[in-house]
Amino acid sequence: MLKKNLTSGKIFPSLKEIVLDISGQKLKPYLFLAPALIILVIIVFYPALQAFSLSFSRYGYDLTQPPEWVGLENFERLIQDELFRKTLFNSLLYMVGVVPPLVILPLFLAIAVNQKLKGINWFRAAYYTPVVISMVVAGIAWRALYWSNGILNQIWLGLGFSSGLPWLTSPDWAIWSVMVVTVWKGLGYYMVIYLAGLQGISPELYEAGAIDGSDGWQKHFDITIPLMKPYIFLVAVISALSATKVFEEVFLLTQGGPRNSSKTIVYYIYEKAFQDLDINYASAMGLVLFMAILVLSIANLILSRSRS
Repeated sequence: MLKKNLTSGKIFPSLKEIVLDISGQKLKPYLFLAPALIILVIIVFYPALQAFSLSFSRYGYDLTQPPEWVGLENFERLIQDELFRKTLFNSLLYMVGVVPPLVILPLFLAIAVNQKLKGINWFRAAYYTPVVISMVVAGIAWRALYWSNGILNQIWLGLGFSSGLPWLTSPDWAIWSVMVVTVWKGLGYYMVIYLAGLQGISPELYEAGAIDGSDGWQKHFDITIPLMKPYIFLVAVISALSATKVFEEVFLLTQGGPRNSSKTIVYYIYEKAFQDLDINYASAMGLVLFMAILVLSIANLILSRSRS
Protein backbone atom coordinates (compact mmCIF):
# COMPACT_ATOMS: atom_id res chain seq x y z
CA MET A 1 0.00 0.00 0.00
CA LEU A 2 2.93 2.35 0.81
CA LYS A 3 4.50 1.64 -2.62
CA LYS A 4 1.20 2.47 -4.28
CA ASN A 5 0.98 5.77 -2.41
CA LEU A 6 4.57 6.73 -3.26
CA THR A 7 3.98 6.19 -6.97
CA SER A 8 0.84 8.28 -6.80
CA GLY A 9 2.62 11.12 -5.00
CA LYS A 10 0.88 10.53 -1.63
CA ILE A 11 3.03 10.03 1.47
CA PHE A 12 0.36 8.91 3.95
CA PRO A 13 -2.59 6.64 3.07
CA SER A 14 -6.09 7.83 3.68
CA LEU A 15 -8.22 6.44 6.51
CA LYS A 16 -10.46 4.71 3.98
CA GLU A 17 -7.50 2.90 2.44
CA ILE A 18 -6.27 1.77 5.88
CA VAL A 19 -9.69 0.36 6.83
CA LEU A 20 -10.05 -1.46 3.51
CA ASP A 21 -6.56 -2.93 3.78
CA ILE A 22 -7.07 -4.15 7.38
CA SER A 23 -10.50 -5.64 6.65
CA GLY A 24 -9.14 -7.37 3.56
CA GLN A 25 -6.23 -8.90 5.46
CA LYS A 26 -8.52 -10.15 8.22
CA LEU A 27 -11.07 -11.62 5.84
CA LYS A 28 -8.63 -13.59 3.71
CA PRO A 29 -8.05 -16.44 6.20
CA TYR A 30 -11.80 -16.84 6.73
CA LEU A 31 -12.41 -16.96 2.99
CA PHE A 32 -10.02 -19.91 2.74
CA LEU A 33 -11.66 -21.58 5.76
CA ALA A 34 -15.22 -20.89 4.60
CA PRO A 35 -15.78 -24.10 2.55
CA ALA A 36 -14.57 -26.34 5.38
CA LEU A 37 -16.54 -24.35 7.97
CA ILE A 38 -19.74 -24.58 5.92
CA ILE A 39 -19.37 -28.35 5.58
CA LEU A 40 -18.59 -28.63 9.31
CA VAL A 41 -21.70 -26.66 10.22
CA ILE A 42 -23.90 -28.77 7.94
CA ILE A 43 -22.68 -32.25 8.93
CA VAL A 44 -21.56 -31.69 12.55
CA PHE A 45 -22.86 -28.62 14.39
CA TYR A 46 -26.39 -28.47 12.97
CA PRO A 47 -27.07 -32.23 13.58
CA ALA A 48 -25.61 -31.85 17.09
CA LEU A 49 -28.03 -29.01 17.86
CA GLN A 50 -30.89 -31.03 16.39
CA ALA A 51 -29.95 -34.03 18.55
CA PHE A 52 -29.82 -31.78 21.62
CA SER A 53 -33.33 -30.53 20.83
CA LEU A 54 -34.65 -34.02 20.14
CA SER A 55 -33.44 -35.30 23.52
CA PHE A 56 -36.02 -33.04 25.20
CA SER A 57 -38.88 -33.92 22.87
CA ARG A 58 -40.85 -36.89 21.54
CA TYR A 59 -42.24 -37.82 18.15
CA GLY A 60 -45.83 -38.97 17.88
CA TYR A 61 -47.19 -41.65 15.59
CA ASP A 62 -47.00 -39.25 12.65
CA LEU A 63 -43.30 -38.63 12.01
CA THR A 64 -44.12 -35.88 9.52
CA GLN A 65 -45.34 -33.68 12.38
CA PRO A 66 -42.87 -31.75 14.58
CA PRO A 67 -41.94 -33.51 17.84
CA GLU A 68 -43.68 -32.68 21.11
CA TRP A 69 -41.64 -31.00 23.85
CA VAL A 70 -41.53 -33.31 26.90
CA GLY A 71 -38.73 -31.79 28.97
CA LEU A 72 -36.76 -34.30 31.05
CA GLU A 73 -39.04 -37.26 30.33
CA ASN A 74 -36.40 -39.08 28.24
CA PHE A 75 -33.81 -38.66 30.97
CA GLU A 76 -36.20 -39.96 33.61
CA ARG A 77 -36.68 -42.97 31.36
CA LEU A 78 -32.90 -43.40 31.23
CA ILE A 79 -32.68 -43.59 35.01
CA GLN A 80 -35.25 -46.40 35.06
CA ASP A 81 -33.71 -48.27 32.10
CA GLU A 82 -31.80 -51.27 33.44
CA LEU A 83 -30.28 -52.02 30.04
CA PHE A 84 -28.91 -48.48 29.85
CA ARG A 85 -27.18 -48.96 33.20
CA LYS A 86 -25.76 -52.25 31.94
CA THR A 87 -24.38 -50.64 28.79
CA LEU A 88 -22.82 -47.90 30.92
CA PHE A 89 -21.15 -50.56 33.03
CA ASN A 90 -20.00 -52.43 29.92
CA SER A 91 -18.53 -49.23 28.48
CA LEU A 92 -16.69 -48.54 31.75
CA LEU A 93 -15.48 -52.16 31.85
CA TYR A 94 -14.33 -51.83 28.25
CA MET A 95 -12.33 -48.73 29.09
CA VAL A 96 -10.74 -50.36 32.13
CA GLY A 97 -9.90 -53.49 30.14
CA VAL A 98 -8.52 -51.75 27.05
CA VAL A 99 -6.60 -48.71 28.33
CA PRO A 100 -3.86 -50.42 30.43
CA PRO A 101 -2.73 -52.75 27.58
CA LEU A 102 -2.81 -49.88 25.09
CA VAL A 103 -0.66 -47.77 27.41
CA ILE A 104 1.91 -50.42 28.36
CA LEU A 105 2.31 -52.77 25.39
CA PRO A 106 2.92 -50.11 22.70
CA LEU A 107 5.65 -48.59 24.87
CA PHE A 108 7.56 -51.88 24.92
CA LEU A 109 6.98 -52.25 21.18
CA ALA A 110 8.30 -48.74 20.57
CA ILE A 111 11.42 -49.48 22.65
CA ALA A 112 11.96 -52.68 20.65
CA VAL A 113 11.66 -51.03 17.22
CA ASN A 114 13.71 -48.00 18.29
CA GLN A 115 16.88 -50.08 18.07
CA LYS A 116 19.36 -49.52 15.23
CA LEU A 117 19.17 -52.97 13.72
CA LYS A 118 19.19 -54.23 10.15
CA GLY A 119 15.68 -54.48 8.73
CA ILE A 120 14.08 -52.68 11.70
CA ASN A 121 11.83 -50.69 9.32
CA TRP A 122 10.17 -53.95 8.26
CA PHE A 123 9.29 -54.68 11.89
CA ARG A 124 7.88 -51.17 12.30
CA ALA A 125 5.73 -51.64 9.21
CA ALA A 126 4.55 -55.07 10.41
CA TYR A 127 3.47 -53.72 13.79
CA TYR A 128 1.71 -50.77 12.16
CA THR A 129 -0.13 -52.85 9.54
CA PRO A 130 -3.23 -53.54 11.73
CA VAL A 131 -3.82 -49.78 11.96
CA VAL A 132 -4.29 -49.38 8.21
CA ILE A 133 -6.44 -52.50 7.86
CA SER A 134 -10.14 -51.72 7.66
CA MET A 135 -12.04 -52.61 10.81
CA VAL A 136 -14.56 -54.50 8.68
CA VAL A 137 -11.81 -56.73 7.31
CA ALA A 138 -10.26 -57.12 10.76
CA GLY A 139 -13.63 -57.95 12.32
CA ILE A 140 -14.40 -60.65 9.76
CA ALA A 141 -10.93 -62.15 10.18
CA TRP A 142 -11.13 -62.22 13.97
CA ARG A 143 -14.64 -63.66 13.89
CA ALA A 144 -13.25 -66.54 11.83
CA LEU A 145 -10.46 -66.99 14.38
CA TYR A 146 -13.05 -67.11 17.17
CA TRP A 147 -15.27 -69.74 15.51
CA SER A 148 -15.78 -72.99 17.37
CA ASN A 149 -13.60 -74.71 14.77
CA GLY A 150 -11.34 -71.69 14.23
CA ILE A 151 -7.59 -71.52 14.59
CA LEU A 152 -7.65 -70.37 18.22
CA ASN A 153 -9.78 -73.31 19.33
CA GLN A 154 -7.70 -75.69 17.23
CA ILE A 155 -4.61 -74.50 19.08
CA TRP A 156 -6.49 -74.80 22.37
CA LEU A 157 -7.51 -78.37 21.59
CA GLY A 158 -3.97 -79.13 20.47
CA LEU A 159 -2.76 -78.21 23.94
CA GLY A 160 -4.73 -81.16 25.30
CA PHE A 161 -8.01 -79.56 26.40
CA SER A 162 -11.20 -81.50 25.80
CA SER A 163 -13.30 -78.66 24.33
CA GLY A 164 -12.83 -75.28 22.72
CA LEU A 165 -13.54 -71.92 24.33
CA PRO A 166 -16.82 -70.03 23.69
CA TRP A 167 -15.07 -66.82 22.64
CA LEU A 168 -18.13 -65.01 21.28
CA THR A 169 -20.99 -67.17 22.51
CA SER A 170 -20.52 -66.95 26.27
CA PRO A 171 -21.55 -63.88 28.32
CA ASP A 172 -18.37 -64.32 30.36
CA TRP A 173 -16.06 -64.30 27.34
CA ALA A 174 -17.67 -62.12 24.66
CA ILE A 175 -16.72 -58.62 25.79
CA TRP A 176 -13.13 -59.67 26.58
CA SER A 177 -12.80 -61.24 23.14
CA VAL A 178 -13.91 -57.97 21.55
CA MET A 179 -11.39 -56.07 23.69
CA VAL A 180 -8.57 -58.18 22.24
CA VAL A 181 -9.45 -56.94 18.74
CA THR A 182 -9.43 -53.30 19.92
CA VAL A 183 -6.03 -53.74 21.56
CA TRP A 184 -4.61 -55.54 18.50
CA LYS A 185 -5.89 -52.78 16.20
CA GLY A 186 -4.47 -49.93 18.31
CA LEU A 187 -1.03 -51.26 19.21
CA GLY A 188 0.70 -49.88 16.11
CA TYR A 189 -0.97 -46.47 16.33
CA TYR A 190 0.14 -45.79 19.89
CA MET A 191 3.53 -47.36 19.17
CA VAL A 192 4.18 -44.59 16.64
CA ILE A 193 3.31 -41.93 19.23
CA TYR A 194 5.76 -43.47 21.69
CA LEU A 195 8.37 -43.88 18.96
CA ALA A 196 8.24 -40.15 18.25
CA GLY A 197 8.92 -39.47 21.93
CA LEU A 198 11.73 -42.01 22.17
CA GLN A 199 13.57 -40.51 19.22
CA GLY A 200 13.54 -37.16 20.99
CA ILE A 201 15.57 -38.52 23.95
CA SER A 202 19.26 -37.74 23.65
CA PRO A 203 21.58 -40.80 23.55
CA GLU A 204 23.93 -38.91 25.88
CA LEU A 205 21.45 -39.45 28.72
CA TYR A 206 21.75 -43.21 28.31
CA GLU A 207 25.53 -42.94 28.16
CA ALA A 208 25.55 -40.97 31.40
CA GLY A 209 23.18 -43.50 32.95
CA ALA A 210 25.44 -46.37 31.92
CA ILE A 211 28.32 -44.72 33.79
CA ASP A 212 26.15 -44.62 36.92
CA GLY A 213 25.28 -48.31 36.50
CA SER A 214 21.90 -47.87 34.80
CA ASP A 215 22.13 -50.23 31.83
CA GLY A 216 20.00 -52.87 30.11
CA TRP A 217 16.31 -52.66 30.93
CA GLN A 218 17.07 -50.65 34.05
CA LYS A 219 17.88 -47.60 31.94
CA HIS A 220 14.32 -47.55 30.65
CA PHE A 221 12.93 -47.39 34.18
CA ASP A 222 15.43 -44.72 35.20
CA ILE A 223 15.47 -42.58 32.05
CA THR A 224 12.95 -43.60 29.38
CA ILE A 225 9.73 -43.86 31.37
CA PRO A 226 10.21 -40.60 33.37
CA LEU A 227 10.89 -38.66 30.15
CA MET A 228 8.00 -40.36 28.36
CA LYS A 229 5.37 -39.40 30.95
CA PRO A 230 3.72 -36.74 28.71
CA TYR A 231 3.36 -39.31 25.92
CA ILE A 232 2.07 -41.96 28.31
CA PHE A 233 -0.53 -39.52 29.60
CA LEU A 234 -1.54 -38.61 26.04
CA VAL A 235 -1.97 -42.25 25.04
CA ALA A 236 -4.00 -42.96 28.17
CA VAL A 237 -6.40 -40.12 27.43
CA ILE A 238 -6.80 -40.90 23.72
CA SER A 239 -7.34 -44.61 24.31
CA ALA A 240 -9.85 -43.91 27.09
CA LEU A 241 -11.88 -41.59 24.87
CA SER A 242 -11.79 -44.13 22.03
CA ALA A 243 -12.89 -46.94 24.36
CA THR A 244 -16.00 -45.01 25.45
CA LYS A 245 -17.07 -44.70 21.79
CA VAL A 246 -16.36 -48.27 20.63
CA PHE A 247 -18.90 -49.53 18.11
CA GLU A 248 -17.45 -51.27 15.04
CA GLU A 249 -15.87 -54.16 16.92
CA VAL A 250 -19.09 -54.87 18.83
CA PHE A 251 -21.22 -54.61 15.68
CA LEU A 252 -19.02 -56.95 13.64
CA LEU A 253 -18.29 -59.60 16.28
CA THR A 254 -21.18 -59.91 18.74
CA GLN A 255 -23.84 -57.25 17.99
CA GLY A 256 -24.08 -56.71 21.72
CA GLY A 257 -24.70 -60.33 22.65
CA PRO A 258 -24.96 -62.84 24.06
CA ARG A 259 -27.62 -61.54 26.47
CA ASN A 260 -26.34 -57.94 26.15
CA SER A 261 -23.06 -58.93 27.78
CA SER A 262 -20.97 -57.00 25.23
CA LYS A 263 -23.42 -54.21 24.42
CA THR A 264 -21.84 -50.77 24.91
CA ILE A 265 -23.63 -47.45 25.18
CA VAL A 266 -22.79 -46.44 21.59
CA TYR A 267 -24.19 -49.70 20.24
CA TYR A 268 -27.33 -49.23 22.39
CA ILE A 269 -27.74 -45.74 20.90
CA TYR A 270 -27.44 -47.25 17.43
CA GLU A 271 -30.10 -49.87 18.25
CA LYS A 272 -32.56 -47.32 19.57
CA ALA A 273 -32.03 -44.83 16.78
CA PHE A 274 -31.83 -47.03 13.67
CA GLN A 275 -33.53 -50.30 14.63
CA ASP A 276 -36.27 -49.19 17.05
CA LEU A 277 -36.51 -45.69 15.47
CA ASP A 278 -36.71 -44.20 18.97
CA ILE A 279 -34.77 -41.10 17.90
CA ASN A 280 -35.57 -38.98 20.96
CA TYR A 281 -34.45 -41.59 23.46
CA ALA A 282 -31.28 -42.24 21.47
CA SER A 283 -30.57 -38.49 21.42
CA ALA A 284 -30.91 -38.36 25.20
CA MET A 285 -28.40 -41.20 25.56
CA GLY A 286 -26.11 -39.44 23.12
CA LEU A 287 -26.25 -36.29 25.23
CA VAL A 288 -25.28 -38.28 28.33
CA LEU A 289 -22.37 -39.81 26.44
CA PHE A 290 -21.32 -36.36 25.22
CA MET A 291 -21.29 -35.03 28.78
CA ALA A 292 -19.18 -37.98 29.93
CA ILE A 293 -16.65 -37.40 27.14
CA LEU A 294 -16.68 -33.67 27.91
CA VAL A 295 -15.82 -34.37 31.55
CA LEU A 296 -12.94 -36.61 30.47
CA SER A 297 -11.68 -33.92 28.09
CA ILE A 298 -11.83 -31.20 30.75
CA ALA A 299 -10.03 -33.47 33.22
CA ASN A 300 -7.37 -34.07 30.56
CA LEU A 301 -6.96 -30.32 30.03
CA ILE A 302 -6.66 -29.62 33.77
CA LEU A 303 -4.17 -32.42 34.35
CA SER A 304 -2.06 -31.46 31.32
CA ARG A 305 -1.89 -27.85 32.50
CA SER A 306 -0.96 -28.89 36.03
CA ARG A 307 1.80 -31.12 34.66
CA SER A 308 3.18 -28.37 32.46
